[in-house]
Amino acid sequence: MQDLTTGSLAGHLLKTTSFMLVTMVFQTLYFLVDLYWVGRLGKEAVAAVAISGNLMFIVLAVTQMLGVGITTLVSHAAGRKDRDRALFVFNQPQALALVVGAVLFAVAMVLRSSYASALSANVPTAQLAEDYLL
Repeated sequence: MQDLTTGSLAGHLLKTTSFMLVTMVFQTLYFLVDLYWVGRLGKEAVAAVAISGNLMFIVLAVTQMLGVGITTLVSHAAGRKDRDRALFVFNQPQALALVVGAVLFAVAMVLRSSYASALSANVPTAQLAEDYLL
């Protein structure tokens, strides 16, 4: 456990936020690579991936909120020099992540057709978006 009460504030912020930054960069690259390859399939396919990408960014935002909350709780425990609590707060969210992931998956599977239809300009785009989300 590292003492975050001494040293450069900017350095500590970079260390604690670097995981989120890397995750967001790779998520964006994943989306852009999808668009590059799907672009060869036509405008409806690109629109379907874009619609699906919006949902992926919502999921990314929810998971990042959990990550920030967990980081805050771990830093509080670390600041109090309570190693056991820091380890507990670090490990406990693994179960929470599984539950949230399962709930988001279930909701996405149930609502994907409605979501795709609501945001699509036409039926072929909606069908492609629904297939992509599946």
